[in-house]
Amino acid sequence: MDKDRVKGKMDDAAGRIKRQVGEWTGDNDAQVEGAAQQVKGKAENAWGKIKDAARDAKDEAQQPHSKEPVKGPYSDEEEARRKHDKERGVT
Repeated sequence: MDKDRVKGKMDDAAGRIKRQVGEWTGDNDAQVEGAAQQVKGKAENAWGKIKDAARDAKDEAQQPHSKEPVKGPYSDEEEARRKHDKERGVT
C-alpha cells in the first residue's frame, strides 16, 4: 500500500472528526477546515491508489507469462480415449 493512501486515510478521518466537532459546537470555521481536510485526504488516497495500480501493472508486465498448454473441449479421460482409439485405427 502506498504511503499516500495511508496519509490520505488519516487526513480523511481527522477531517471527519474536525468537521463533526464543528457541527456539534456550532463552529463554522472548524466545519470548513474539517471538510477541506477530508477533501485533501480523499485526493491523497486516490493518488495513492493510482500509484499502486501503476506499480502493480509494471510488476505484472515484468513477470514471465506461464506457458501452460491450452485445454481442449474434452476432459483428460476423453482425450486419452480418443488418442488410444486413433492409434488403434478405431473411428
